[in-house]
Amino acid sequence: MRRSINPTIVLAVNGFLLGMAYRYFFDLPIEASVPNYVRSGFHGMGVTLAGWGVHRYFTSRRSAWVARWPLLADLALRSATMAIAIAVAILALQIVLYGEWIEAHWLINEFPWIVAIGFFPSLLVGVVFELTRLVGSRVLFNVALGRYRSPVREERVLMFLDLAGSTSLAEAMGELRVQSLLTRFFYDIDEAIVAHGGEVHAYVGDEVIVTWPLDEKMSGGNCIDCFFAITDTIAGKAVSYREEFGMVPGFRAGLHAGPVVISECGNSRRQLAYFGDTVNVTARLQEYCKEAGRNLLVSADLLSRVRPNSNILVEPLGTAQLRGRTAAIEVFAVQRRA
Repeated sequence: MRRSINPTIVLAVNGFLLGMAYRYFFDLPIEASVPNYVRSGFHGMGVTLAGWGVHRYFTSRRSAWVARWPLLADLALRSATMAIAIAVAILALQIVLYGEWIEAHWLINEFPWIVAIGFFPSLLVGVVFELTRLVGSRVLFNVALGRYRSPVREERVLMFLDLAGSTSLAEAMGELRVQSLLTRFFYDIDEAIVAHGGEVHAYVGDEVIVTWPLDEKMSGGNCIDCFFAITDTIAGKAVSYREEFGMVPGFRAGLHAGPVVISECGNSRRQLAYFGDTVNVTARLQEYCKEAGRNLLVSADLLSRVRPNSNILVEPLGTAQLRGRTAAIEVFAVQRRA
């Protein structure tokens, strides 16, 4: 709920203020009265929320039928729908707030222009949103500022989480069916990741790599809570997974913290790449989950910087010699208290 309520409130307030600003800059001074400013504010709020409602629909699972279309067709439909919704909101609110009936010649001559003018800003919003979904909002912002043009060393928390038994699933279900499962799984867990401050760095086969800046906000154990929020999300959708795929996906994860070198790589297609021992340890820790028979393993380095919540039980498993690494590390299994 956090993702939908907060933006709605912010947009409603901003829409109200923009409506009043429109009244101040574009209407006649003789019409500057408190009731008119309030009406203009509600007009701006209604138009803003109409556009936001269309955006919310096209970014929810209810619009999955559109997601199968080519991107250009998707953007065209989304932009046209948003433009029409905004134009209808303008028209309806004009009647409700001012008690003015719209004349037929205005509908014929002016209304199509309003829809057309609303289409292009809606298209621009759609393009920016798709670009943000492609690379991530934080990554897009940092790339635009040129933060990672040269290698930068940062303290990060990493989580490698993968689907358990994906190889046997591919043999039993077929590759296309397993890919549909992965697509659904990655979509369903995204809200839990974002709600706990995580950022998806990459999807690699049946694995997702999530990262957090290692700062004071992480001291409350958000990264650990994120794993169990994902667990709750998948458990809550168990019935629909059984109906669609005949099984509920299981998963394992490794969590580790430490220095990571981040840099832009490539030329024809640029992306952010993470380098360093922290990345390798996290990947090997996730692999070690199967050998240890645990769903979540964390390192001593992570626990030295993150304080798990009181409902979290941490069990020391001793030192482990992870594959491809000379030095052993201290490993802990993490689970929720019964």
